[in-house]
Amino acid sequence: MAYKVMIVDDAAMMRLYISSFLNALPDFKVAAQAANGREALDKLADIPDLDLILLDIEMPVMDGLEFLRHAKLKTRAKICMLSSVTVQGSPHAAKARELGADGVVAKPSGTVSHDLEEKTGDELRETMRRLVAA
Repeated sequence: MAYKVMIVDDAAMMRLYISSFLNALPDFKVAAQAANGREALDKLADIPDLDLILLDIEMPVMDGLEFLRHAKLKTRAKICMLSSVTVQGSPHAAKARELGADGVVAKPSGTVSHDLEEKTGDELRETMRRLVAA
C-alpha cells in the first residue's frame, strides 16, 4: 500500500518536479495537488486517509503558515514543509514547527528547484518515510 501525498505549491513546474520525484518511489503516490493553502484546505475533506502533505510557504491566496494554522484541525496527515525559505534554523522553519509542521526540508535552489532530486532527494525521502512511520 502506497502512502497518499498532497503537494501544495504555487509553482506548477515545482508540482511537476515533486510529482516526478514521488512517482519514482513505490511507497508514495500523489493523491492531490493544490496551488495554494486555501485550495489545499478545500481538498482535505475529499481525502480523509491522506498520509502526508508536502507544503510550500510562499504562496498567494493562503500561504503555508496560514494553512498550518487550519490544517491540523482538519487532517491527521503529517505535514512536511518543502520551501526555499525553510532552511534549518531560519525564522520561517521555526514558525512552521511552532504551528505544527512535522518536518522541514529546504528546496535546494529557490522557488522552482529543478535539482530537487539531485540535491535534496535523499533528505526528502528520509524525512517523508520517517514522518509516515511515526
